Amino acid sequence: MRSKIELLEQALEGHLRREHEFLLRRMLMQTRFLENQAQALRRAMIHHLNPQERQAVALWDTIPGVNEAVAWTLVAETGVCTDQFPDAHHLASWIAFCPGNHESGGKRRWGKTRKANPWLRSALCEAAWAASHTKGTYLAAFYRRIAARKGRKRAIVATAHALAIIAYQMLKNNEPYRDLGESHFDRIRPEKTADRLVRGLQKLGYEVSIQKSIAQNG
Repeated sequence: MRSKIELLEQALEGHLRREHEFLLRRMLMQTRFLENQAQALRRAMIHHLNPQERQAVALWDTIPGVNEAVAWTLVAETGVCTDQFPDAHHLASWIAFCPGNHESGGKRRWGKTRKANPWLRSALCEAAWAASHTKGTYLAAFYRRIAARKGRKRAIVATAHALAIIAYQMLKNNEPYRDLGESHFDRIRPEKTADRLVRGLQKLGYEVSIQKSIAQNG
């Protein structure tokens, strides 16, 4: 909305009649009521969490895209004990973020994800969407890589799957989130990154030749 401030100011110019004032006051009262209800709900949620659950919420709240509401959903649906899942991938499978696969003629064909635990899936997909809009983060770069090949919907599910894995590992190791950075994939696959950049320049009509520096070769 910041880019439309001038238009909004123009839209507010005019004559404010009594019926307009009445409606605006009602909407303002409703907004304040909902804000108070949200604050009361937050206080109640925090009051009902035990110390271990509060610690888990504080850890998960450090993940880009994850807020308190998503962290509360994780606590409510998975608990804060990792012993019930042998590893992070079992948790992702339980949430039904792992697509089924079928092999035929030596080829593996991926199917749709199963439907299970809609509340947790919805919360993590919401967090994935928020993470995809963060700047300079690993999760945003991960989303863009998947979206470029598979589309936005699959990229959201894949990012939500990554969030489930990250949340499990953080809780198991009792460590806050440490971002790998948006250049993580470029660092682990420098040759592919160089090829992609060269192809992009060639499409623009440039002739490109690349050579590794001595420092990199050494």
